[in-house]
Amino acid sequence: MKGEYDVIVVGAGPGGSLAAKTAAENKLDVLLIEKRQEIGDPVRCAEGVGKLGLMEFVDPDPMWISAEVNSARIFSPDGTMIELSEKMAGNEVGYVLERKIFDRALAKMAARAGAEVQVKTQATGLIIEDGQVCGITGKQRGENFTAKAKVVVAADGVESRIGRWAGINTTLKLKDIETCAQFLMTDIDIAPTSCDFYLNSKYAPGGYVWVFPKGNREANVGMGMLASQYSGKHPIQYLKDFIEWRFPEGKILETVVGAVPVSGMLPKLSTGGLVLVGDAGHVSDPITGGGIINAMSSGRIAGDVIARCILDDDVSAKSLSSYDAEVRIELGKSLDKNYKIKEVITKVSDNTINVAAHSLKGVNFENVTVPRLVKEIVTRNPTLLKELVGLI
Repeated sequence: MKGEYDVIVVGAGPGGSLAAKTAAENKLDVLLIEKRQEIGDPVRCAEGVGKLGLMEFVDPDPMWISAEVNSARIFSPDGTMIELSEKMAGNEVGYVLERKIFDRALAKMAARAGAEVQVKTQATGLIIEDGQVCGITGKQRGENFTAKAKVVVAADGVESRIGRWAGINTTLKLKDIETCAQFLMTDIDIAPTSCDFYLNSKYAPGGYVWVFPKGNREANVGMGMLASQYSGKHPIQYLKDFIEWRFPEGKILETVVGAVPVSGMLPKLSTGGLVLVGDAGHVSDPITGGGIINAMSSGRIAGDVIARCILDDDVSAKSLSSYDAEVRIELGKSLDKNYKIKEVITKVSDNTINVAAHSLKGVNFENVTVPRLVKEIVTRNPTLLKELVGLI
């Protein structure tokens, strides 16, 4: 590594790689670092992504697509199924990726654009001069190093340490974080072209269980639960209970655990010499926890804004705040709306979910908004108004 760059990106997930790629395409000298020795591994993601959203950033490649799905099925606690078309299912339905290959492909694109990529390289601190970030300290393969930069991009995930070191509060309330567990399973009976979601407090209090196909009789089976619902029972045990009920003969190939922000976007995404992208900025969807497309969007915006600021020779907090503004224009309205929805639906009882599911059987979901659906449910079941009023 050199001792100085225009931009240092910490974290080679989708957001970090898009930031590095975009900055390099803007003729900046970019370093992209990843603390693990293999980009994309371990996978901490259900790997679902919408087709149209993905194609805004990259052409789909069969090498990193495990399955193509065209619908989502939602199961209420009593087993009532509601099926949504791909169009209505949102950003988690379209493709199920192979993130180990996908993330490496994005990092490769950043490298081909001109970014320098270094693995087994960890940031251990920030260099701050006159109140502004101007580089990092780190460790690479056991050796300490220092690298200066005009701008540092924090793409280091939920509760970003880089952000905290720069004075940005990235901590999460327990009600705004999903703790997750996932098994890669084989030899299970699944719908190969559908992403399935199970709403049931028995298996995922304050969250849901997902089954995302990854090939013939193979799927990511995972669960997310609100940390505020933790009662001493580990997410993996909840998931094992679900597996015992739904896929008792299935075989577990891999296990991963992690956390996802469901808080809505951070109030502050930048400061002098630093910006936060992806989960570090809490731009994942508050309802589903999905964050691939939003991370890539924030990364691309970051690369473009940083290039303009460096061209103007001004990377102050005021100048970089245009990044906050552009991300809010792109993602803010959707995230704010979904956070309000999440605050309501995570408190809804299993019985209410069952009644709502019964009411929606046979409804044509094409071009139907959440408020219209809720009005349909409440019209048929007026006693549910008190629980669902926040969604109207």
